[in-house]
Amino acid sequence: MKSSVRIILAVLSIGILVTGCNMPTPPSEIPPSYTPGHKYRNFSCESLSIELASLNRREDRLVRAQEKRIKSSKVQAFWWGVGDGDGFEAEELAEVRGDKEAVYDAMDAKGCR
Repeated sequence: MKSSVRIILAVLSIGILVTGCNMPTPPSEIPPSYTPGHKYRNFSCESLSIELASLNRREDRLVRAQEKRIKSSKVQAFWWGVGDGDGFEAEELAEVRGDKEAVYDAMDAKGCR
């Protein structure tokens, strides 16, 4: 009897430890990746503003996609013990955030706003 209780407790403990593994990163915790400053060096102030608006729209779509991945991953983790992990959305979101920083730097260097 005692050995079966120990086995059940061991299985439950392992299940609790494994559940939630490989969960996607929340969008707020995804840092920007490095984007070289020369990428936007030759853009005009108007072009930088247009690029920034485009990057903002893209970032919004990627944040929603990452949040959707988190929701589906929670369901998968509940049933299978592991989530989806980060997909291309997280990588692209980091890239977009890095591009936004580079655009802001270029705008500051040119005195745009």
